[in-house]
Amino acid sequence: MDTHQTSPTNGAAPARPLNRQDYKTLSLAALGGALEFYDFIIFVFFAVVIGNLFFPPDMPDWLRQFQTFGIFAAGYLARPLGGIIMAHFGDLFGRKRMFTLSIILMALPTLAMGLLPTYAAIGIGAPLALLALRILQGAAIGGEVPGAWVFVSEHVPDRHTGYACGTLTAGLTAGILLGSLIATAINTSFTQAQIADWAWRIPFIVGGVFGLVAMYLRRWLHETPVFAEMQARKALAEELPLKTVLKAHKRAVVVSMLLTWLLSAAIVVVILMTPAYLQKQFGVDPATSLKANSLATIALTIGCIVAGRVIDRIGSGATFIGGSALLGVSSYVFYQTMTTDPSQLYLLYTVAGFFVGIVGAVPYVMVRAFPAPVRFTGLSFSYNVSYAIFGGLTPMVVTLWMKADPLAPAHYVASLCTLGLVLGFYLLLNQRGGAKLAFATR
Repeated sequence: MDTHQTSPTNGAAPARPLNRQDYKTLSLAALGGALEFYDFIIFVFFAVVIGNLFFPPDMPDWLRQFQTFGIFAAGYLARPLGGIIMAHFGDLFGRKRMFTLSIILMALPTLAMGLLPTYAAIGIGAPLALLALRILQGAAIGGEVPGAWVFVSEHVPDRHTGYACGTLTAGLTAGILLGSLIATAINTSFTQAQIADWAWRIPFIVGGVFGLVAMYLRRWLHETPVFAEMQARKALAEELPLKTVLKAHKRAVVVSMLLTWLLSAAIVVVILMTPAYLQKQFGVDPATSLKANSLATIALTIGCIVAGRVIDRIGSGATFIGGSALLGVSSYVFYQTMTTDPSQLYLLYTVAGFFVGIVGAVPYVMVRAFPAPVRFTGLSFSYNVSYAIFGGLTPMVVTLWMKADPLAPAHYVASLCTLGLVLGFYLLLNQRGGAKLAFATR
């Protein structure tokens, strides 16, 4: 991988410190991303309630949860289509346009979810409608996340790429935190009967409003200097961007997809699935599990920024070797200890959450893996296809695995951290090998 871009067309701004405009761009992009990502993930915090309301009451509990997570997974499976389409136009017509479009495509389905009738009212139509709305959410987030990474990385100086990507990722994880806090507030303020009756709708309706706020915020963002220069020099992709990516950047695609698998395991299992896991496996009450999740997500948000700073200074190889090892150890200790000493919940979950922050370093590698004319498409294709496969299927795989192994989440995350170590060594060799192992010809 080429880590020494020198011209704006290759994705680097002139060497300079971050200025006021850079911080404004990062802040607005991260805040908008947080509000949109909240819309996408709030579903998982109410998975138990939604499963009870949108499927037949006589269905076995494990099957109900499996199907609920299946609808959750549909959002991931829809990500490639939305992501590839938005990235195609983002590479040809501008990053900002697609960055703004993704907002409205997320806000409306989220609002509609909060107004849906349940299985008791319309039968099988309820889960089918929920599925359709989840697919629309997936298409929207498929363009949002890679678009946001490309957008911020092309606004800042090259030597601050890691910080920019880490800060944007921290914004996305802040959306998870916001979801956790609102879910905690709902579970603290209302009885379980009230939540099942009507209060579960509140976070979805609030999410629709958040989407409109995020759309307003994006009015103040400007097109990236990199795309503006390519447009002025008529240096945009000459053929279908996806065709170029698949023909000329295969190694970049493979490594980006494997890094996304690591990212999905860390986020989906440790952060998104664990509250429900704690409730089902260890009898932790919803309010307590969500409070612990909030602490872990705060630590994750900080960890993303730290990871971005670290990767700017020591490079991708060493960052992923150290980060993967620390995540594997901390998450395994957390899950293992829960079986014997649940009193350590808050501390160990927070520590594991901080090391999940290694995901903040993932986009640094991906934005540098593809040249600017096809960067949005290359990153979006790799990230979304991988997340659709691994992120989408992970909840169902882990749920089924837990029938035979209560520590399935720990073993799954540990396996992916091993992959992270291997990728770290590969990236380290790539840094030392220079052009010989570069993913893309710059």
